[in-house]
Amino acid sequence: MAHSHAAKKQYSGLMDWLTTVDHKKIGILYLIGGALFFLLGGLEAVLIRIQLIKPMNDAIDASMFNQLLTMHGTTMIFLAAMPLIFAFMNAIIPLQIGARDVAYPFVNALGFWLFFLGGLLLNVSWFLEGAPDAGWTAYTPLSSSPQYSGKGIDFYVLGLQIAGIGTLIGGINFLVTIINMRAPGMSFMRMPLFTWASFITSGLILLAFPAITVGLVLLMFDRLFEANFFDISAGGNVVIWQHLFWIFGHPEVYILILPAFGIISEVISTFSNKRLFGYSAMVFATVIIGFLGFMVWVHHMFTVGLGPVANALFSIATMLIAVPTGIKIFNWLFTLWGGHIRFTTASLFALGFIPTFVMGGMTGVMLASPPADFQYHDTYFVVAHFHYVIVGGLVLGLFAGLYYWWPKMFGRMLNEGLGKLSFWTFFIGFHLTFFVQHFLGLMGMQRRVYTYLPGQEFDTFNFISTIGAILMGVGTIFVLLNILITSMKPKNAPADPWDGRTLEWAIPSPAPEYNFKQLPLVRGLDPLFKEKMEGRKEMTPAEPISAIHMPNPTILPFVMSLGLFIAGFGFMYHNYYVAAGGILVTLVCMLLRSLYDDHGYHIEVEELQDKGAKV
Repeated sequence: MAHSHAAKKQYSGLMDWLTTVDHKKIGILYLIGGALFFLLGGLEAVLIRIQLIKPMNDAIDASMFNQLLTMHGTTMIFLAAMPLIFAFMNAIIPLQIGARDVAYPFVNALGFWLFFLGGLLLNVSWFLEGAPDAGWTAYTPLSSSPQYSGKGIDFYVLGLQIAGIGTLIGGINFLVTIINMRAPGMSFMRMPLFTWASFITSGLILLAFPAITVGLVLLMFDRLFEANFFDISAGGNVVIWQHLFWIFGHPEVYILILPAFGIISEVISTFSNKRLFGYSAMVFATVIIGFLGFMVWVHHMFTVGLGPVANALFSIATMLIAVPTGIKIFNWLFTLWGGHIRFTTASLFALGFIPTFVMGGMTGVMLASPPADFQYHDTYFVVAHFHYVIVGGLVLGLFAGLYYWWPKMFGRMLNEGLGKLSFWTFFIGFHLTFFVQHFLGLMGMQRRVYTYLPGQEFDTFNFISTIGAILMGVGTIFVLLNILITSMKPKNAPADPWDGRTLEWAIPSPAPEYNFKQLPLVRGLDPLFKEKMEGRKEMTPAEPISAIHMPNPTILPFVMSLGLFIAGFGFMYHNYYVAAGGILVTLVCMLLRSLYDDHGYHIEVEELQDKGAKV
């Protein structure tokens, strides 16, 4: 079949990264962006803990503490955890389902740049008029009234709106990719667990993010245009914000944790050298968790006074969600049972995840009881619970994924010795930091307070907690050191360093730009392992070698996002000429995208045969 030989647009250096639409490079961009914000959020956490190391400490004043507290939570949830999840989804899902790309490469690039510039806008607040200071949940009227909070909340509102649009379109992209672009034979019940978890997560993003978007728009109108949505004296209602925030906020917890569940499933199956126990049950448990995640948001509002009926219904729903989560825990344990377990760094992080997450889940069931929650609420018990779920769950899962898929993303193997050192340092530091916070909460120490009086028996536990936080920082530095040392080595990682079971391990490391020379034929669950069992070293192709169509790089996603970044500043400072100019830049880019039809280019059969004949 003849193709018009449209020349491939070639860029190099920084321009290559600004214009790329390759899902693997965008995955690396998400990894870099998420890691930068993760380090920033970690630094904020360490400063918070230094302030609390002893009673009546004055290392940081109350105003700065509120800013650090707000930015730590906001940065970690929206700007670190989400993009790190998207990094793995971008880099791995098309490979796991046997696709050559995501469904919408342009939208994929746009999603990244919107997230990154939205996050940048939020963090610029540190250098202008002070960071947001109303807590990461930005409860009204604290956040809606200028008399209680500074200009920083405007950065919060506009930065999160821009970043949120990026996340939303990213979720839509992955939904379409997984539904439409699976390789021949890859039925839904043959998809790897990470792909399943990402699929459900993308559905949750599609349904949950509009709620926070609506809330942020209402808050923006209150702050910038003096509307009265949350002004009680003018007939507004502050509880509306809480409902909108938590209708998004609780599914967000599962948006974060489900991909980690998927990573743990992949890692445990590979390093136990066994098929995942109870695959179908794991899939249905994931779907049920996603469904129930929308039914429990009011457990964050048990102290608001919604009444016994509402509290009872949401309490029952919250306890129910423990059942599918328990199914997952048992299935991981049964996968390990009788397996040939290899204690690599990735498997250590996965094994550390299981008991840690169970502890977070148990305290979650305790908080599901409204009378108990009335006592625990706004104490360090809730802080401990939340971090056991998100750090002990999500972050350990992300580190497991990092060590597991690093060779596939970068073509180099991370150092195992340094990796194990980083695991033990981080793991011990984590438990030192947050285990004692359960007791601080039960003893009555309130969260979000910048200091405490001596003689309340809080001193020792706070000291231990701060030492633990510093250890977690050291563990993270070991990871960075590992990456730095590894980056100096040649790209000589084998295609399948872990004796993997899924399709991403059937192609070279790092993956070529077209992923699969010939789309693979999937003949069962764990398709690569099935081929290995039948004596083949590679996948059976589902098609002859033919020319592969590829999209061209484009600068438009970056410029569109930059337009919204500029418009954000215009709205914030009531300079509507700047705001209009920024929006005009975005609209012109949309018009160019609509009118100019870029057909991409083809990698011809001759080029593919030069690179070797099979997958």
